[in-house]
Amino acid sequence: MKNSPFFIVLKIATLLVFAGRAWQHLFWDAPYRSFFWDEALLKPVIEGFFETPWHLYATNPVIDQNVQRLVFGYGILYAIATIAVLFTTKRTIKFTRFPIVLGSLGLLLLAILTTKEKFYHLAQFFEHSIQIGIPLALVYILQNHHSNNIHLLLKTLIALTFCAHGLYAIGIYPVPGNFVDLLINSIGCSEHQAITLLYIAGMLDLLLVPLLFFSKTSSYALWYATIWGLLTAFARVWANFDMDFILISLHQHLHLTLFRLAHGLVPLATLLLILKEKTHIEHPSDSKSMLYILLSQKPETSE
Repeated sequence: MKNSPFFIVLKIATLLVFAGRAWQHLFWDAPYRSFFWDEALLKPVIEGFFETPWHLYATNPVIDQNVQRLVFGYGILYAIATIAVLFTTKRTIKFTRFPIVLGSLGLLLLAILTTKEKFYHLAQFFEHSIQIGIPLALVYILQNHHSNNIHLLLKTLIALTFCAHGLYAIGIYPVPGNFVDLLINSIGCSEHQAITLLYIAGMLDLLLVPLLFFSKTSSYALWYATIWGLLTAFARVWANFDMDFILISLHQHLHLTLFRLAHGLVPLATLLLILKEKTHIEHPSDSKSMLYILLSQKPETSE
């Protein structure tokens, strides 16, 4: 499996997630201040334990500098995780798994902080499912000879991510303004048309969830997720691209595309895995694999 197209695409998706997040943290910002500047949460600790008035803490430039150092430190972690993924093989996984897993835990913390910043909308947290999960899936595959359930894990991550997108797009949660702006800037539609298109896309995202888990419809659902996931990722650059300031435009928005490309690449990887398994069943390479298929096949599902 490690040299299969499925594994290569999954590895590229994981690498791009870490690379995009490293870029974000090293050059831009992340929502760590939503925790450190939360008066309701930290004021009792700051004034009670540290005996420091809240207004002095909140206006202390040293605190802000330390938060920025923390953001930069996570950027270094994601950069190391990117390199680890690049050089990860079955032989090196015992060395590279630590930064990869640590990077995944960092992405989990980032999802929690982003959710906090967005008024604790659960959909905001589950929107990060693919990004958090695929580094762990990569490590799992390399450490286990038999990964029969990996496609179920990947489908679950895809379902959670697209369901979260859909809930925002149809208005269960307030429709994000950047969703509307992306459509307007990408295809030149009106605001009303953008909201209507988002609603349709959101309904398709929600319909995708059950279709993923039925064998007869999963391939169609995965193709939709692949195309839509890649389009929405590239829209971050396309909608904000300025020919007069090419490098600045790319620097500001390319990282947003990088870590979202996984939303299209993971469905593609899952498609490749299903195709590989189907081909292996229909055209076993030797008698040993044929014997394994015959022994493992249930009578009610045999054809």
